[in-house]
Amino acid sequence: MNKKKLLIIIVIAILVALFFYFDLGRFFTLEELKEHRMQLVAFNAAHRVAMVAAFMALYVVQTALSLPGAAILSLAAGAIFGAVMGTVYANIAATFGATLAFLITRYILHDAVMQKFGLRLEKLNSELEARGLNYLLFLRLVPLFPFFLINLAAGLTRIPLRTFVIGTMLGIIPGGFVYCNAGASLATVTTLREVASPRVLGSFALLGLFALVPVVYSKVKGTRA
Repeated sequence: MNKKKLLIIIVIAILVALFFYFDLGRFFTLEELKEHRMQLVAFNAAHRVAMVAAFMALYVVQTALSLPGAAILSLAAGAIFGAVMGTVYANIAATFGATLAFLITRYILHDAVMQKFGLRLEKLNSELEARGLNYLLFLRLVPLFPFFLINLAAGLTRIPLRTFVIGTMLGIIPGGFVYCNAGASLATVTTLREVASPRVLGSFALLGLFALVPVVYSKVKGTRA
């Protein structure tokens, strides 16, 4: 491993360690967001550009380092910027952060992981190369798969970067809007479970199945041929 890769790994490890050492996760709670919402809204009204930049930077770092707090940040986006613009800002930041996590895994941690799990990933690699966008949309839409795990797992495959970015940006729109819309009415939200209700999760799962329709069709067509 060259010095640049080692330095990046050390920096990432230090940042993650600092997050947990100082217990920064205590700020990413529903209670904290409700308590400081008015101050955040006031700051946004006075310093719009600075607030958007700070929020997106925080979201990018949180996603790139696979830290907890994504749901609260999405709620905060809706509470501060409104449902529509909050979804836009959160989507761009989450996509950028996910792409960073994807690239870090692919170009820095790839060799070590592939050496251990390469044979198991071979079939997944071929499927993602052939129908990567549909599979990725399914993974993003179905809430059974944690967001950060998909970022890391995709980095171990040969899925093109462009496909990963497009699939991520499109796939997280429904879930992002649900959280941002809930954040816009933050006073009515008492728990995060209320936002991701069984009905909402079922809708996401249905969308994910629709994303797989072209994949199933091509497999059936190929089998008949």
